Amino acid sequence: MPRLFVALEVPRNAAMSLSLLRGGLPGARWIDVENFHITLRFIGDIDGRTADEVVDKLDRIERPEFQLALSGMGSFGSKKPHSVFAGVTQAPEMYALQGEIERICQRLGLPADPRKFTPHVTLARLRNARTEDVAHYLSGRGNFHTAPFTVNRFVLMSSKESVGGGPYLTEEVFPLYEAGGGWDGADLRDHPV
Repeated sequence: MPRLFVALEVPRNAAMSLSLLRGGLPGARWIDVENFHITLRFIGDIDGRTADEVVDKLDRIERPEFQLALSGMGSFGSKKPHSVFAGVTQAPEMYALQGEIERICQRLGLPADPRKFTPHVTLARLRNARTEDVAHYLSGRGNFHTAPFTVNRFVLMSSKESVGGGPYLTEEVFPLYEAGGGWDGADLRDHPV
């Protein structure tokens, strides 16, 4: 069974902006543009029945679409950096969606994610990168940002067992409803029964 995770896709314009950040960091293994994403919940290796239950429950989520932008840069692993990433703007709707997905996974018996949710797009995995090189790379790119974009769906993705970075495959797509597009009963008021 492939490794599963729930994610938000990065639209093409934002992905192209991210691609311009590639290079200039010794020891970096750059993620391919088509594999950029924002992980909402890592699920891991699960059996087919559990995967079907996850899909069924995720399909019942009803949340509005929302706006996001990518902003700022950082690295994970303070003493020994292991990856560099682009940050994601704070969107309450994204945190609410992520929280609901986390609760669903725990109700299905999956262990809680031990890491605090830190929305980001991984740009590169690092091997034997010097802290000074990472700091220098980040210092020249700290003002990175993209134009806001609309998130109108989330996806269940899979990855082959590897050291991370793809290739990833979209297994299922879950639409978010159009903000302000909810039913308000207006047509009943206009057409009395």
